[in-house]
Formats: sequence, C-alpha cells, structure tokens
Amino acid sequence: MSSWEDDDSAAAAAATTDVELLKRAWRNEKASPEILRFDSPLVSRVREQIQLLEETLDDFAESGVDDLVVSLYQMDLDRTLFLLRSYLRLRLQKIEKYTVHISKSEHLLSRLSQQEQRFAKSCTEVMEKHLEQSVLSKLPYGYDSITRQSLSSTEDDMVPEPQLDTFVFCKTKSDVGAFQLDDIGEEVVDLVADDLYVLRYKSIKGLVESGQIDLI
Repeated sequence: MSSWEDDDSAAAAAATTDVELLKRAWRNEKASPEILRFDSPLVSRVREQIQLLEETLDDFAESGVDDLVVSLYQMDLDRTLFLLRSYLRLRLQKIEKYTVHISKSEHLLSRLSQQEQRFAKSCTEVMEKHLEQSVLSKLPYGYDSITRQSLSSTEDDMVPEPQLDTFVFCKTKSDVGAFQLDDIGEEVVDLVADDLYVLRYKSIKGLVESGQIDLI
C-alpha cells in the first residue's frame, strides 16, 4: 500500500471517530433543555477533516479516480457538513431563545465559543434596543424593565429559562451504580452500563457534562 493510501486510510479512520463524537455532541445538544459546553477541539478537528476531504475530492477530480470512490468520499463530506451545521444551528437557536438568561451568567457564558459569545451579546443588545423603543419607553415607571414585571418583583420573572425538570431519554456509557435523583435521597436508581432510562434532566445533568451518560 502506498504512503498516499496510508495517509488516506488514517484520515478516514480519524474522521470516522470524530464524526461519531460530533454525532454524540449533536444528540446531547438536541435533547438537552439547556445549552451545553461547546466542544472547541472537536469542532476544530472536524473542520480540518472537512477541508481535507474537500482537497481530496479536488485531487480525485484531477486524477480521474473511479466515480464510486468519489461518491463515497462525497457522502462522507456531506454527512459531516450536515452534522456540523446542525450542531452549530441548534446552539444558536438556544442562544437566541435564552439570550438574557445566558448573558447574565458567567458560568453559562463560559460554555459558549468566542463567536457564540459575540452572537449572544449582539442578540441581547438588539432585543433591548427594540423593546426599549417599541414598548418599555411607553410604560409607566416601575414597569419598564426588560427582566422584571414591576419594581415589586424580587427576581427576574420576565426572563425565559430552560426547563431543567424536563424528562429526557438517556443511555449510560458505563456502570454508575446507585445514583441519587433528588436532594433528600428518597429517589435512588441503579444506573447500569448500556441501559436506557427516562429521567429528569436536572438530576443527571452532571453525568451528561462528565460524559457518563448520553442523551438520545
């Protein structure tokens, strides 16, 4: 086997691995009610592999490689592009929906990429400007807040937040053992590797973040 074929095989193996990781990140993001941490290293590797596949297809076009081989590489490229775009689109939709909630939390902002942070800031500024000009400036004093219904409100009751009590389908990647689902220890479940569960997201969000559970 030539070194060119070796390089292609290695690149294909790496791409397959990262495509599976991206698919898992996409599934988790789609099923999670809140925005998850942006996987910057994975996205960078996937973008590099997309560029490599595009360059490989250009080389194939010049060298007259069999059409079947070209179509297989094109399918890999299309699949990877779809997953990456869908993953990024899901995240932007959540940022738009919960822009104020995210923007007021350093913890949530730290989950975003630099580009997403700029997008969140821009969304917040545009929304505040629009509401101020079209609605808030016409309301009486005490009712002109973008985050609170009135001065008597003790919390930001006008800010949409993700419903963390939502039930989600999930699958354990390894044996977790007895796991406490509530704060007082009355709900305990034995999480076994490769088993499927329907649980409140709030109870297992730590396991999702640590990679011990995948959402499906």
